[in-house]
Amino acid sequence: MKNCLLKWAALAVFLSACAHGQTVSPSDALAFEQQGRMAEAAKAWRAVTDQNPRDAGAFASLGLALAKQGQYKEAVPAYKRAIALDPKLPGIQLNLGLAEFKQGRFQAAIAPLTSALAAQPNSTQARTLLGLSYYGTKQFSKASRHLEVAAKSDPANLELLQVLAQSCLWAKKYSCALDQFRQIMQKDPDSAAAHILAGEALDGLGRTPEAIIEFQTAAKVAPREPNVHFGLGYLYWKLRQYDDAATEFKNEIAIDPSHAQAMAYLGDIELKRNHPEEALILLKKAVETRNDIRIAYLGLGAILAQQQRYPEAIAALQRAVKLDPAQPDAHLRLGRLYQATGNTAAAQKEFAKLRELRQKADEDIASKMSGSPPALRQ
Repeated sequence: MKNCLLKWAALAVFLSACAHGQTVSPSDALAFEQQGRMAEAAKAWRAVTDQNPRDAGAFASLGLALAKQGQYKEAVPAYKRAIALDPKLPGIQLNLGLAEFKQGRFQAAIAPLTSALAAQPNSTQARTLLGLSYYGTKQFSKASRHLEVAAKSDPANLELLQVLAQSCLWAKKYSCALDQFRQIMQKDPDSAAAHILAGEALDGLGRTPEAIIEFQTAAKVAPREPNVHFGLGYLYWKLRQYDDAATEFKNEIAIDPSHAQAMAYLGDIELKRNHPEEALILLKKAVETRNDIRIAYLGLGAILAQQQRYPEAIAALQRAVKLDPAQPDAHLRLGRLYQATGNTAAAQKEFAKLRELRQKADEDIASKMSGSPPALRQ
């Protein structure tokens, strides 16, 4: 009780000093910090900075006191003022980067974290935060480089391995991704998510039959895992095993009746089976749910053209082209449709684009045949 009274007395003296414009010393602020009273410490440090606006250490301490209360937005200007006064102040760049990261401002966190890592190349915290910030800004190749180093320093960190694996996967570093997924599965062999991601990496390496085995394992481990049946169905679809693919797409729709991609690919299978009416129902429902699934618009364009509903067919194929202009099939179908409806100029434009895409494909494969190694790492 006596200690409590003494603490409240100290606070009263401090508040009175602030109110009357009296000097507040850094020792007052440090005393509050030692007691874990960060709100009072922040007020004291703010008073110190008011008294000495060129005290970089006081601004840094103010930022830290605010950050410890979760007031990261308020901490950032204090850190920035400290950096402006003394850019070499120990730990200040890391603290600023952490404050930005905690707010989800990943792009803003990259510069200070890069500076922090340059000052301390062995700082696992700075490297991990920088890697995660690159991941948050979808710069996956850069993320994977930093996270790979960080993961070696903390091999038991399963969450870090998972983010690294995702970074490698999205950066199309499939061998790297596969290595991480194997490590994850050693630690957690029943992880359906790890099997799914391993399957994606194997498919990226062109090892689709092995990818199917991973997805089959994931489906056995967690049959209601979101997207597991869709992923398995898509792999079957790629191999033109349409009966197996249709079964898996139906399984996904049974779990999630609004799964637009499963409906779209199931509609594509019905179209390939020459069941246009069944396909039309599925494809329409898919685009009503989501308007960014190219294969759905491609199928709709084909069916509507067969039904001589030309304006609707053209609109569907134009949407397919807009979603991915690099895919030749939509240009071919749209060109033929323009030709059939007498729009020769528009047809020639689509056929010219088609020739350009085919020429580009020839050049790409020629470059691969030249003996240059593939750019697995950027």
